[in-house]
Amino acid sequence: MGWLAGVLILFFGLMASIALHELGHFSFAKLFRVRTTQFMVGFGPTLWSRHKGETEYGVKWIPLGGYIRMIGMLPPRKGDASGQVRQISTGPWQGLIESARGAALEEVRPGDEDRVFYAKKWWQKLTIMFAGPAMNLLLAVIFFAILLMGIGTLTPQPVISTVEKCAIPANSKLTDCPQGYTPTPAAAVGLKPGDRILSFGGEKVDEYAELQAMIRDSGGRTVAMEVDRGGQRIPLQVPIASNKMYDLEDNQKVVTVGFLGITPLQERERKGPVAVADHMAELTAHTAGALIRLPQKMVGVWEAAFGGEKRDPNGPIGVVGVSRLGGEIAASPQPVLDKVEMFILLLGSLNLAVGLFNLIPLLPLDGGHMAGALLEAIKKFFARLRGRPDPGYVDVAKALPVTYVMAVVLIVMGGLLIYADLVNPIRFGAG
Repeated sequence: MGWLAGVLILFFGLMASIALHELGHFSFAKLFRVRTTQFMVGFGPTLWSRHKGETEYGVKWIPLGGYIRMIGMLPPRKGDASGQVRQISTGPWQGLIESARGAALEEVRPGDEDRVFYAKKWWQKLTIMFAGPAMNLLLAVIFFAILLMGIGTLTPQPVISTVEKCAIPANSKLTDCPQGYTPTPAAAVGLKPGDRILSFGGEKVDEYAELQAMIRDSGGRTVAMEVDRGGQRIPLQVPIASNKMYDLEDNQKVVTVGFLGITPLQERERKGPVAVADHMAELTAHTAGALIRLPQKMVGVWEAAFGGEKRDPNGPIGVVGVSRLGGEIAASPQPVLDKVEMFILLLGSLNLAVGLFNLIPLLPLDGGHMAGALLEAIKKFFARLRGRPDPGYVDVAKALPVTYVMAVVLIVMGGLLIYADLVNPIRFGAG
């Protein structure tokens, strides 16, 4: 029952995020008086819908996105009579473009001349198309603000939770100390759970992250350390060992670093707005880098789906995989607050990824239409600068061949992710 509840929480959370993305587009389309005939969550056959005013609102069967339908997304070719498209047979692509123009013009009714998308000012088109990704980015900020400022996150403290008896390399399969083992530096000098580390190498310690960095840089040296044990300050000389550990930046890479042999105490800490801004900046840069490497990551998904390779826990994931993770989180033995934290973290990360992905300047993504609006602004600017007539709108219909290719790529990617999520899913806690 808990597993199903987790699946539904993340599934409907993702669907709500999609609906809010479309609401971003829809709100500004209405504000700028673009006639919008449909507001749909999902694709394919309609599951449920109802009309209100000039718009049909509904849900479709395939939960892989959503859309709003604005009239005049494709403009007539310049020089065509209003409401008509000249039929010019110059090749299959040109015929496809003109056919799409004709279908778009069929939606335009008498009196709609000022309500078509292509006739709006460039900044209005840019705003309408940016509003969708902006909604996802805003949701990401809200989710992470709730997480960091409201709930707080488990943060390692410079306080010892456990002391390891022996140093076992990170890539070793050993789970217990071998016979005749060498004790860890922490065990050798008598460090105990509850000890608060005050200084390391003569430097004051306020946060565990800085302590961890100093320990890792001190392999093979004896370092002066001071701890607080029950209110008593105890000076120690600790011979820091070298051990094979996972790299902090790449948890798939093993490096040789300084090793003490302690596990820090975790305490939940609430952060301020500055921490939220810093976290969003760092996560945005990380997500943008992941999107740049997306083709390479998809090769890994293919190998995991059809070659049995281990699935990258930091790789792309589809709606099926996200929902499945929700079930695993809900069914895990973790405390309720930790589960809530994971749900919020996932929803925030997904909204950030969806928002940034839609900013890629390729049709049919929102970024493709935004690029067309910006190109229109640039052309108008230089026309004014040179005293030439207004060049008018940018004919985005000419980019339809690229749009169709991209649409096929997106469909294939979506199908591959669904298959991989079914046969070789990313597991909660993997990696």
